[in-house]
Amino acid sequence: MILTFSGSIEAIDGSDRRIIAGKIAPYGEVGHTSAGKVVFAPNSITAANPSKVKLLMSHDSSKPVGRMQSIQSNDDGLYAQFKVSAGAGGSEAILLAQEQLMDGLSVGVEVTASKPEKDYLLVTAAVLREVSLVETAAFQSAAVQRIAASESETVEVPNQTTETESEAAVTTAPETPNEDKTEEAAAPSVEAARQIIRPSVLNSQTVRTPITSMGAYTEHKIKAALGNEESKLYVTAADDSFTTNPAFSPTQYLSEFPTNTRFGTPAIDACSQGVLPSSGMTINVPSLVTAAGGGSGVAPEVTVEAEAGAVQNTGMETSYLTGTISKYSGMNTLSIELLERSDPNFFAELTSQLQNAYLKRLDQTVLAALIQAGQQGATQAATSSGIINYAADAAAKVYQATGYFAQNYVANPSQWQLLMNSQDTTGRPIYSASQPMNAAGLTQPGSIRGNVLGLDLYVDKNFTATTTIDDSALILAPEAFTVYRSATNYMSVNVVSNLQVQVAIYGYMATIAKMPNGIVRFNLT
Repeated sequence: MILTFSGSIEAIDGSDRRIIAGKIAPYGEVGHTSAGKVVFAPNSITAANPSKVKLLMSHDSSKPVGRMQSIQSNDDGLYAQFKVSAGAGGSEAILLAQEQLMDGLSVGVEVTASKPEKDYLLVTAAVLREVSLVETAAFQSAAVQRIAASESETVEVPNQTTETESEAAVTTAPETPNEDKTEEAAAPSVEAARQIIRPSVLNSQTVRTPITSMGAYTEHKIKAALGNEESKLYVTAADDSFTTNPAFSPTQYLSEFPTNTRFGTPAIDACSQGVLPSSGMTINVPSLVTAAGGGSGVAPEVTVEAEAGAVQNTGMETSYLTGTISKYSGMNTLSIELLERSDPNFFAELTSQLQNAYLKRLDQTVLAALIQAGQQGATQAATSSGIINYAADAAAKVYQATGYFAQNYVANPSQWQLLMNSQDTTGRPIYSASQPMNAAGLTQPGSIRGNVLGLDLYVDKNFTATTTIDDSALILAPEAFTVYRSATNYMSVNVVSNLQVQVAIYGYMATIAKMPNGIVRFNLT
């Protein structure tokens, strides 16, 4: 709970230069604070680092005028001395104090321990946060006596006992703060020179409203309807609200930017990668892939001949595999005002979204090319047993056709779900356990990478198939398919006629299915 609590200046040490000092909080006296009636117990206020406590003007943290030099707790209250700055604000503070225009000291404390008494809050422990120079003090027990404005100048100020309209004096003895209830009731509960801060711990003080139950609310509701003005204060809605009065409260926007476009390129990552030449729009790769691998080449053969038999001529036939280089690009047009006068994070997020869209298009293109080039596997059921049979069938087909081993399993989210839900005959998960007994692999809800039956799993949401049907997964040897990509480039162009800015992303990619039969598509029964 944060409280502001006022005392009066009692300037001391006239030999020092630019000093304001006095009692900042009395002990045992009832004061009207931002949280109602409060009494500070002796030695209840502490300052962990007095030199860090600033002297402010009317609790305005943007107007510091001095810093605490010393603090002392006496029997009657807490005293402090402040060195005032040499700037214009400090000079103004000294002048206002000398002229008795602002001759009060108000403390801002954070209450850490308190207990409610009959009609006030007794603070037993609090931390001092700041002290402010204010117009009037809350207590008659402290008054301005002397201000040290320079080394040779002191100004005597008579004691001040006049009550102000905004804050009447409270004359309550420290030992019995509740005795004179009539005089306490006459004191207003708002101090004009005090910054009002709502307490953060409401249950540490008494409730300052008679509405404590449904019965009390009904009572005052009836009285208000009959014209009782006091009851109206408790049950009548506020005249103003954010609906009727905007109250200079603009809508605030956070820098958070939720998006579901971040994903990556799982299908591309599962293939082999090649270097794209710096020029030309087609690439040719010499190839010797026989019909078994899905090509048209003829490999040389070696035969066994009888002694002195003729050597047979088995010529080698090769061909070129051609890849077409395509440009992939996207653009966003924005006004110069949006670019220059919006949050700096906007442009960074715009380029990030262009990058996400660019990668998504490349991955979709590679997935389509893999499905088009690959061979169809044996028919399988959409079950755990079907997945096992699919992996075994594909591994044999890939090795027989290419001489390479199947390494990667690219699946859509539906097959991923099937894998995580797979159980053995005892009900234990096959692929989701941290150390499965049968060591079939590992798939996790928090990662799109895993291992299934010795194959590296890549989960890709860019599949056209959204359920476990035909072409919802691919098993391949990475050597069977190569992706050639250029670096990603950005371009920004100003349109002079309307000062718009066009931001573009582009790059180049080509794909070559080097051994189509090294790719096996899932085939649903």
